[in-house]
Amino acid sequence: MRVGERHWRPIWAEADGRSVGIIDQTLLPHRFETTRLATLAEAAHAIRSMQVRGAPLIGATAAYGVALAMAEGAGDGDLDRALAVLGGTRPTAVNLRWALDRMAARLRPLPAGRRVAAAWEEAAALVEEDVALNAAIGRHGLARIREIAAARGGAPVRILTHCNAGWLATCDWGTALAPIFMAHDAGIAVHVWVDETRPRNQGAALTAWELLQHGVPHAVVADNAGGHLMQRGQVDLCIVGADRVTAAGDVANKIGTYLKALAARDTGVPFLVAVPSPTIDWTIADGLAAIPIEERSPLEVTRVQGRDADGRIVSVQVVPDGSPAANPAFDVTPARLVDGLVTERGICAATAAALAALFPGRR
Repeated sequence: MRVGERHWRPIWAEADGRSVGIIDQTLLPHRFETTRLATLAEAAHAIRSMQVRGAPLIGATAAYGVALAMAEGAGDGDLDRALAVLGGTRPTAVNLRWALDRMAARLRPLPAGRRVAAAWEEAAALVEEDVALNAAIGRHGLARIREIAAARGGAPVRILTHCNAGWLATCDWGTALAPIFMAHDAGIAVHVWVDETRPRNQGAALTAWELLQHGVPHAVVADNAGGHLMQRGQVDLCIVGADRVTAAGDVANKIGTYLKALAARDTGVPFLVAVPSPTIDWTIADGLAAIPIEERSPLEVTRVQGRDADGRIVSVQVVPDGSPAANPAFDVTPARLVDGLVTERGICAATAAALAALFPGRR
């Protein structure tokens, strides 16, 4: 997507053929900076520290991490180590495992001397495929927004989203934000309610920044405001992304998503989840029982990062000294609360039968 005068993606292969560039998302929205990854360790750190985040982008970074690792050593042991190191970075996003399995399937049959070139080739292909998947999700979601816009007689379609599922979370376009970008570009009036998304504020910091860059009308709201807005009839559609969707339609997404789904069901607001097929975990059906929920550092809860009056990015403590904190990073929204899954193949019900019909042979 465009930032200033240039089209950017959040990850790219550098011209030197030996490193990868990323946008450092831990500095947004206050500073736009890029950084270079040249080793397996740096790729793993970028995922773990959330310099890159969002399920599709985590998968793409892991794929490039394997390519970087092969440049350090391309034997079977080197490949196994790379898969283990990258696989241990973030447990909830299934795209990580999917990308690593894909890289392993491509590289294992090859002799060591051919693995470096093949790894870079496969990682690049994975990125381009993700861009195409997200563009397709955008088109299918756009159709739903058009329907709502027609029913509203041209009045702005008011959309609530949670966390960041835009182009920064993928390789371009995004998942939940792709239909919004496309609707805005098509001249459909939209207004986005942007949940702040504590504790890391990905909505306030990243989604708001993306919408601002694209010129999409929006307002940041506190996480607990969504239900109030729905009760007052100020939300026409909720749309979120996902880090993992089960074969039966349960959805793991950023903590707080479940509460939005409950409020949407109570108030009759459609609740959609935008998800590319690599985010669907076909091996499990029960999300509450089987999806691992990442527990992150308590410091993300007890401290908040922002910019002070002098323009410095600072971290401040917001709890009393000695108060402990817990930090589950995701929750699971049961399929019964999801009105539709927006995939690259169309919108379907969040049921095992609907997913199996849309993706035959994937069970």
